[in-house]
Amino acid sequence: MSDSLSDLLGGRRGAIDATAPPVAFAAAWLVTGSIGLASAAALLVAVVVGALRLSRGEKVTAVLGGMLAVAVGALVVLYTGRAEDFFLIQLLTNIASALAWAVSIVIRRPLLGVVVGLLLGQRLRWRQDPDLLRAYSRASWVWVLLQYTLRTAVFGLLWWLGNVAALALARVALSWPLVALVIAVSATVLRKSLPADHPGLRHPRLPAPAEPPVQQSGTQN
Repeated sequence: MSDSLSDLLGGRRGAIDATAPPVAFAAAWLVTGSIGLASAAALLVAVVVGALRLSRGEKVTAVLGGMLAVAVGALVVLYTGRAEDFFLIQLLTNIASALAWAVSIVIRRPLLGVVVGLLLGQRLRWRQDPDLLRAYSRASWVWVLLQYTLRTAVFGLLWWLGNVAALALARVALSWPLVALVIAVSATVLRKSLPADHPGLRHPRLPAPAEPPVQQSGTQN
C-alpha cells in the first residue's frame, strides 16, 4: 500500500524542485550578503525549475503556484530587510496546513481521504465506508503531527533565531525525506486500521441499497 500511496500523492522530484529556490536564496545571501541578489537568485532558479516542470508536462497552474510562492517570499524579504523572512511563507503555510488537516479530521472529512478519493475518482464515496473513514482519520493524524507540526516547530525556532543557513538545510531535510517517511507511516496506519478482509483503498464498501417494502396482497373482510 505504501508504494501506491506514494504514487498517488506525488514523488521525490516535486519535493526536490520546491527546495531549489530556497537553497539558492540562502547560498546567494551567505556569499554576497545582499538580500536583493539572493532574491534574484531564488527567482531565477524558480523560473528555471518552472520551465523544466512544464517540459515534463506538469500542469501550468501547479507550476505557477510554485513560482508565486517564491515571488511572495522574495517580496516579503525585500520589504522587511530580514533574510530569514524569505522562509516566513513556508512557516505560515505549515501552520495553516496543520490546522486544516486537524479540523478535517474533527468534522469527519479527513483530508488524506479527500485527496486520495479525488485522485482515485471516488470523490467522497469512501465516507460511506466506516472502515475507510476511520482509517483515513487515523492516518491523517500522521500528516498533522509528523509533517506539519514538526515543520512548524523547526521552522519557527530557526526563523526566531534568524539562522538562514539552518533554515535552508531544514527546508531540504524536511522536504522529500520527511514526506517519504510520512507516506510510509500513514500507509502502515491505513493498512493496520482496515479489517483483514477489506478490499482496499480503491474499493470502498458501500452500504447495500435499502430494499423496497414488501406489499402483501389479500382481501379484507
